Amino acid sequence: MKLYFGSAVTTAVTLMIAGLLGFIGCTVWNRAAIQYWGRRSAFLLIFGLVVCCFAAARDGLDKTIQHAIDGSCAPGVFPLVSVPAMVGCFGAALIFLAAIAAPLAKTQHTRQIWFYVMSGGALLKILTMEISRLLL
Repeated sequence: MKLYFGSAVTTAVTLMIAGLLGFIGCTVWNRAAIQYWGRRSAFLLIFGLVVCCFAAARDGLDKTIQHAIDGSCAPGVFPLVSVPAMVGCFGAALIFLAAIAAPLAKTQHTRQIWFYVMSGGALLKILTMEISRLLL
């Protein structure tokens, strides 16, 4: 439990991840009643970015990058070239692609599909990072 509730930052990130997963789950559960998928995608993008920034700070990604550049500090939790970092980049690319394509979509059905792509990228990142943290 200390891994997820050991400090204020880890507690905040854990609660934000739970909120993000709850939002995705509620959206998928109530998909038949949703009329405006663009709003859902925009919220997912903005809140997902906030969660991603907090999780990167929690895991010390900035320290890992600084250590790789000049070695002036200890690295963060994950090495710069690692499975979590690479999968995180791939998930971010999916989210970025869906964030560009969703507003350009002509129909709500297409926006719904882009929401699922964005959700898939977020879930991929969350599962990879959290499982990797458990395995440390």
